[in-house]
Amino acid sequence: MPRRSGEFKRWALHTMRVYHLSEAQHALSNIALGRIKISRFADLNDPFELLGADLRNSELRKVFRETKGELHKNNGLICFSQSWENPVLWSHYADKHRGICLGFDVPDDLPKPVIYTPHPLKVAHSEKRSLPKITEDFMNSLLRTKFIDWRYENEVRLFVGLDHKTAESGLYFYSFSKNFSLREVILGPRCDLPIRSVRKLVDGFEPAAHVVKSRVAFTKFKVVENRVAIRTKA
Repeated sequence: MPRRSGEFKRWALHTMRVYHLSEAQHALSNIALGRIKISRFADLNDPFELLGADLRNSELRKVFRETKGELHKNNGLICFSQSWENPVLWSHYADKHRGICLGFDVPDDLPKPVIYTPHPLKVAHSEKRSLPKITEDFMNSLLRTKFIDWRYENEVRLFVGLDHKTAESGLYFYSFSKNFSLREVILGPRCDLPIRSVRKLVDGFEPAAHVVKSRVAFTKFKVVENRVAIRTKA
């Protein structure tokens, strides 16, 4: 029986279950190649990424934009949700519910929860020349800060360095492994792929990856497991 989505999942080796939604063709490619694409900071859909601070000072804006550019060159991230039940996630990230969600078990000290806030962060200044004082703690917060209206994503982030030798047409990928283990494949409510064919694709994964079909709930605004579809199409 597949494990239910929801809050962080913690198992024997202190892992958590996290979820990544995408178009079906991208998810199938990820499964077949055993990897997932790494996102870049300048390409994310939130224009406030790494700029979520009070930047009314023009000199400070310049510093932050240069910092964002430097981070973009050599660092990336993979964005996950702590749950796959929110229908807005499927609408925005999984091709209007026609896509697929992949659930991974990862060490629970790696993904970092996003900080949702109604106001930009305040930047401390040094006493000399009013220069910005950007500490390591501040940067760690800035990397995870988003406007509060993004909170429906319930996001955690896995930050990774980029190996430029492995880039493929400017794209970077993160391979499946014991510390990044595919455990669930959830077909969206409007995904027309046969469950049987997707199960064949994950056949041989160790540990096993569960494939389920989802549907919209009957009594609440959620996406849930369609157990009838699993029984009739298995």
